[in-house]
Amino acid sequence: MNWDQVEGHWKEWTGHFREKWGKLTGDDLDVIGGKKDRLVGLLQQRYGLARDKAEKDLDAFLKVLDSKTHKS
Repeated sequence: MNWDQVEGHWKEWTGHFREKWGKLTGDDLDVIGGKKDRLVGLLQQRYGLARDKAEKDLDAFLKVLDSKTHKS
């Protein structure tokens, strides 16, 4: 899944992000607004992750989310 798809579905997928990363608030997700850099930055802050680890975790989660949303 490319990031344009994530941005396009941001509002409907925020629940999935909150399930995965419970330290992110609804307000955080509103501010992120589908912007990858903002999300990675908040993951770094809230979870004490290095940038590359936050990006790797995000990419892995997107693969799972993609498989969930494309099931028939």
